[in-house]
Amino acid sequence: MPSFVHDFPFDPSYGCALDVLSAIPAPPAPDGFADFWRARYETARQVATEPEIGPLEDERDGVRIHGVTFTSVGGERLGGWLALPADGPARHGFVIGHGYGGRQEPGSAVPLPLPGAAAILPCVRGMGARGLVTGVPDVADAHVLHGIESRETYVIGDCVADLWCAASALHELVPELAGAGPLGYLGESFGGGLGALALPWDDRFGAAQLTVPTFGNHPLRLTLPCVGSGESVRGYGREHPGVTEVLRYFDAATAAGFLELPTLVAAALFDPSVPPPGQFAVYNALAGERELLVLSSGHFEHAGSVAETAGLVAERRRFFGERLGSVGPAS
Repeated sequence: MPSFVHDFPFDPSYGCALDVLSAIPAPPAPDGFADFWRARYETARQVATEPEIGPLEDERDGVRIHGVTFTSVGGERLGGWLALPADGPARHGFVIGHGYGGRQEPGSAVPLPLPGAAAILPCVRGMGARGLVTGVPDVADAHVLHGIESRETYVIGDCVADLWCAASALHELVPELAGAGPLGYLGESFGGGLGALALPWDDRFGAAQLTVPTFGNHPLRLTLPCVGSGESVRGYGREHPGVTEVLRYFDAATAAGFLELPTLVAAALFDPSVPPPGQFAVYNALAGERELLVLSSGHFEHAGSVAETAGLVAERRRFFGERLGSVGPAS
């Protein structure tokens, strides 16, 4: 277990060595779990996303970056960014999720994992300036509780649908991707958990990379102190114990048991925001081909952070290059 100097009132490694983390299971799926998500997916696929590209905002790392807007479930108009190859048609496509701090700019999502790729970087509802929606909190601690009273109203379900609608918008905006093989997905923290929930039901994707994914093994997470959105849910759960029945339908580890895509998971041994046991529960439950990259920490800067991030970027490129890199547009 890594040891870092910190001032948290708890141990962000939770006393778990790698062998313990590697044995943490996923909770069993509740009745109707797969049917619930498949129905939500079908609803999202019926949405006319009507995407619109905005002016050029940046050009770097082989892509031109534009603003983008699209419609998601409930008629909500969301925004984000669209990255297009600076030269030639797109040979690969990616949907890139974001963390629970929201997304204010493309940031480190560019450069993209593969050359000649296009990507949509959506802001899910409530998160980031381009994802603001009336009535949905834009602060993580409140956002994660919005609509949590029932599985039908919980905002996390709509955020998953926002990713599906973003994929639809990408295909509409970059029609050559129809002949370029399946999409890739990248998501970190909040985006990693959303990806685990979204991908099992969507056959448009061919590979995924999830970094320090959240929402894994809610029954265990509710017993582990942390900071940020997870602690907000813990506090709510103490006052409303019935919420555990709702959370069963939004467990990323449970969903991973239905995820058969090749998936690379970067999971941390020390993380004050997303307890490592939940992260590893997602990886352990994956139903398909899987790879694990063990990080010393997540959501915590330390002397080795820069090197560790560079290693993750290199592994991501290798992973998608092996799974999607040989695919190109039909000639």
